[in-house]
Amino acid sequence: MATAARGAVWSGSAGAALVAVHATVNARLWLRPPPSRPVTERVSVLLPARDEAERIGPCLMAVLASTDVPNLEVLVHDDASHDATGAIAQELAVADPRVVLQRGDGPPAGWLGKPHACAQAAAAATGDVLVFVDADVTLEPDALARTVALLRDTGLDLVCPYPRQEAVSALERLVQPLLQWSFLALLPLRAAERSHRGSLSAANGQLLCVDATAYRRAGGHASVRAEVLEDIALLRAVKLAGGRGVVADGTDLAVTRMYRGAGELRDGYAKSLWAAGGGHPTASAAQLGLLGWLFVLPALAALRGSRAGLAGYLAGVAGRLVAAGASGGRSWPDAAAHPLSVGALAWLTGLSWWRHRRGTLRWKGRPVR
Repeated sequence: MATAARGAVWSGSAGAALVAVHATVNARLWLRPPPSRPVTERVSVLLPARDEAERIGPCLMAVLASTDVPNLEVLVHDDASHDATGAIAQELAVADPRVVLQRGDGPPAGWLGKPHACAQAAAAATGDVLVFVDADVTLEPDALARTVALLRDTGLDLVCPYPRQEAVSALERLVQPLLQWSFLALLPLRAAERSHRGSLSAANGQLLCVDATAYRRAGGHASVRAEVLEDIALLRAVKLAGGRGVVADGTDLAVTRMYRGAGELRDGYAKSLWAAGGGHPTASAAQLGLLGWLFVLPALAALRGSRAGLAGYLAGVAGRLVAAGASGGRSWPDAAAHPLSVGALAWLTGLSWWRHRRGTLRWKGRPVR
């Protein structure tokens, strides 16, 4: 092996080991919700939904079964669904006066669908705390109370307890674990928690809890109306307005299967990965290059008999195992495929940029620009 190549393998392996150590530290420092206690404030659960007939029933029933939240309202915004989403929500609204159904006509020019749906629901909310929940998320009975307690105990303005992610198909198992691995391995969570810097931001809109005053001070979802990654953009807006927030451990609060099958996962990631580098192709390429250097190059070298490469490969696997253990994900043998996961991410990012440049990105029947 040439000297330059050997140096790249050694440095990449060393970097992978440092990432694994960082993931271990983050897993210990990750904010975790306190035990449930009665919430004295009014809590508004905001549920944007478009064509979610299969999921909205279980999601709403779980929200309505919440304990220790006596002053609860649930606002469902049906975003011009083509299926029975609205009818199912209406049936539950008739049965439970805590549920209010809004029927939307879709976003106006300049807005994407989810930010608009969230903004419409938030405009009608009367709670001191706003909790945005995606229709594919199922909450535990104590999830809302513990989430609000986490927000108040930490003094933060926004918290995102990260739900346990279910991954079933082969592509799901390759790609989905990279979400929790990415912030546990690569983001200094304690610094992100304390910092007002937008670059130190990780959020997840599947379960997002925000102080109502801080939300409005930041401009709400109107300030992120055209953002594909609206959850991270909202946290950055909150920080820009002087607030703080971070992603937290929601493993035992909620569960979700974000995408069902390879086709839905492909299209779901393709709609947004082009924006993960700030909308700059060079930034996306740099991110993928870094991941390839740290986690793919050592694995390839290991196949050629490099001991340093083997050590780097095992370090990458160790980091994945740490993230899986901390987030309730599948540990084995999925972690062993970490280099393949990075390769799948590179493919999805390339597809996302290709579709973005051609103007063919769509999600739930609407163009994404």
